[in-house]
Amino acid sequence: MRVSLLDAEFDALTLSELCTLISDSIPLAQRTIIANHNLHSIYLFHHDPQMRDFYRSAYKIHIDGMPLIYLARLFGYPIQPKHRVTYLDLVRPLMAESVHQQWRVFYLGGKPGIAQAAAQRLHLNFPELQLKTHHGYFKKVGQENQDVLEMIRCFTPNVLMVGMGMPLQEHWILENIESIEANVILTSGACFDYIAGVIPSAPRWVGRVGLEWLFRLISEPKRLWKRYLLEPWYIADLVLKALLR
Repeated sequence: MRVSLLDAEFDALTLSELCTLISDSIPLAQRTIIANHNLHSIYLFHHDPQMRDFYRSAYKIHIDGMPLIYLARLFGYPIQPKHRVTYLDLVRPLMAESVHQQWRVFYLGGKPGIAQAAAQRLHLNFPELQLKTHHGYFKKVGQENQDVLEMIRCFTPNVLMVGMGMPLQEHWILENIESIEANVILTSGACFDYIAGVIPSAPRWVGRVGLEWLFRLISEPKRLWKRYLLEPWYIADLVLKALLR
């Protein structure tokens, strides 16, 4: 089901449906972008033309945030909590399927050493996983950027996870899409930071009741205060205007 809300669009996909979508997209041998939306991305969508271009280029856009579930229901869409899928929910089923299907996975993002530490943890559970990583702290233009693209090309991943945070990851994908050699491209944020234990992750029930934002705000107030305390007021104004229409 495609949802149109606050001038943006996204798809109601369960975890199982998202995994199937990735699996079905890999044999197509093309660059398939699977994006996600949350309140922060809706805010960026309204302030950043490149983000709007990126979402237009995405094949599917899953929901990553309970507030979007609540808003969609407010506007009459039959959306359920099961349609909220985060990368903490997705990453282990994705890795398990990657082992089963012998997919190659490349993770690009995080500070130097973080993705590698996360990969070591994943290999404890999935020793046969074909996983390569590179940090996200490289120059996004010039030779250094070309070297990263060449590294990805040589590995020929079936799945490329770009975890640089919004909107940097979306900008990088959009600017380099013609040079990216991967079947499926995912925007995965700080997924590997959580796996590495650098950022504490909330109990999954906290996310299911819509309070993960509060856990994250308490954990990283300096980085996230604007996202969770200021940006929602802009979204609230959009919601009010939409309801009045």
